[in-house]
Formats: sequence, C-alpha cells, structure tokens
Amino acid sequence: MKINSTLKLGGLLVLAGLAGFVLLGRPPVAAVAAVKRGRAVNAVPATVIVRAGAVRVVRSEIGGSVKSAALAVGARVRAGDVLVQIDDVDLQIGLKQLNNAREAVLKRQKVGSASELLLTTAREDWDRAKRQAEAGTFPPADLEKLQRNVQQLENTVALEKIDREAELADLASKLEVQQRLIGKTRLIAQEDGQVVTAEVRPGDLIPADASLATLVSDTPVVEASISEESYAGIAPGQRATVTLLGYGTEKFEATVAAVLPTTDPATQRYTVRLDVKIAPGRLIPGLGGEARVILGERANALLAPRRALQGDYVLVAKDGRVEQRHVVRGFANLQEIELVSGVAEGELVITDSLDAFRPGDRVRAEQP
Repeated sequence: MKINSTLKLGGLLVLAGLAGFVLLGRPPVAAVAAVKRGRAVNAVPATVIVRAGAVRVVRSEIGGSVKSAALAVGARVRAGDVLVQIDDVDLQIGLKQLNNAREAVLKRQKVGSASELLLTTAREDWDRAKRQAEAGTFPPADLEKLQRNVQQLENTVALEKIDREAELADLASKLEVQQRLIGKTRLIAQEDGQVVTAEVRPGDLIPADASLATLVSDTPVVEASISEESYAGIAPGQRATVTLLGYGTEKFEATVAAVLPTTDPATQRYTVRLDVKIAPGRLIPGLGGEARVILGERANALLAPRRALQGDYVLVAKDGRVEQRHVVRGFANLQEIELVSGVAEGELVITDSLDAFRPGDRVRAEQP
C-alpha cells in the first residue's frame, strides 16, 4: 500500500511538471491596440460648477438729476429696459449749439472766402500783365509784384482751408463726445434679472460713479476649474465640451467666455467662465460636471491610447516579440495621444501591464 501511494504521488508530480513546462513555454498575452489615423485633439480637463447669476452693480458714469428710475426691490427687469434716466436737457442744448456751429462753417465753406475772390482777380491781372510784358508794354518789375501777390493770396487761401477743415474736425469730435454723454444719461439693463437693492429715486441728485442699484442676472454662470499645469494656452473663444451630472453622458458645446487671471487661494486652480449651449431651464445652479477645453486639433494624425505611453516610449508587439520604440508626442487628451514619429499606422502597441514586458520578450497580442 505504501509503495502504491508513493508511485501515485510520483506520477502526479511528473504530470504537474509536464503541465508547468507546457504552460511556461507559452508566451504571455498582452492587451494591445492598433495605431490608427484620426483627428488629434489637444484638450485639457476641467471640473465644472454652475453658479447663480452674476451680481451687477448699476453705476452712472456721469452725475446729474435723476429724471426717472424704474428700480424697486424685487422687481424683474429685461435686457434693454431703461433703469435710470438722468436729466439731459442741458446736454441737449449743448448738442444743438454744436450742430448750429457746424452748419455755419459748412455754409461759409460753400459761399467761399474773400481771399478766394481776390485770388481769382489777382490771377487774371497777372495773366494780362504777362501778355503785355511779352509784347514789351508792361514793366518786368511790376510783373514780379503781381506774381508775388498771387503767391501770397494762394498761401492765404490754403491756410484758410486748413483752418476750416480743422474747425470741422474739432466740431465733429465735440459732437461725438456730446452724443456719448447724452447716451450715458440712460442706464440700460444688459440682461434679464432681478433688482435686489435700489438706492435712487426720481429727483435725486447723484454724483458720477455712484452706486444706484444691484441686480442679479437670471442667467447662471458656468465656471470651469483648471489646474496650473493645464492653464497655459487657455484663451477666450476656444471651444469646449461640457458634461453635467444629472444629464448622464450628454455633451454640451461651449465656448470660453473669460479667463480669470488669478488662482483660487484654497485650491490653487484657475477659473474659466464658459458659455454653454443649453436650454436656460436646464442650467440649474449647483450642478457639477466636467469639461474639456480644446486648445487645438489636427487631422490625419497617428493616434494611440494614452495609457500605452511610458514617458517617451511605447512597447510594440511585432512578430511575437516586444519592441521598445522611442516616440515623439503631439497633441494629447485624456484618452488618446498623437504619435508624430516612432510607430506606423496599424502597428500594435501594448496598453496594459506595461511593467510586465521587456524588449525582446515573447508575447501574444490580444486586441479587445
């Protein structure tokens, strides 16, 4: 019995050894992905928060007497509503005076100056004297006097023209300033919102830059928080995509509206404001999410999964062996990276457990 047990145990050990030999002789499996051509996107990630509408302080650039004020705490306003009208009677009188002065200059210009009439007469006298001088009946000295008189009058006419043009330009500038001042007497709501404070009533005399009211915009503000290393290159006008919690994987197109120049002291991250293409009712304050700000795009680029990269190298499974390739990286995002050189289209790069493989190792490539 003891001999039989020993023989059985020995047989099992031999079988285990043979199985191990067979298994050890097979190359390991490597998860790979094919290098493909596509559009390379250089995008940086950001976290998103939807905040309540922006707070706007209504200020007047000019002082004066308040003629009317449509401001009451709790009242709603629409974009384009006149919030405050400052009395502009004196400014309108000044505008009329400037217009009258301009019309007077234009009329004088149309009539012409006395110097222009004298110049016409002097030229006629000079032409007649030149003919007489050619016939020997007019003294040369007197002819020179007539010529100098013509030149003097030409200079006078030219200077008068310069003066008139300068006067018209000056009046045009003053008219523009006056019209801008009149425009500043009307304080207009820039967007829909609600009045939360009101500090002015009709008849009040206000100084320039006085705070007259506070409004809260109806439009929520979408802010994206970006890390310091990803901040370089962010600029207004760039495209972005946004996903919001509560709306699943639905993506919304967006544009960078503003880039705040300082970091949040608590997080050391930069804040970017986004204009998101979404129905207003769906943009609820408090919603969070993620965004990708697109810094650049390039068509017909060689792309590989970003997880295949080890510094500046990738591992390529080719003819049953592992090859290490030095690559030049291009645009990158969270999922993919552009490989400018080092690999060819269709080659298989290892994407998982990269530390388990060394150049020259036998390998079996397996695509998902």
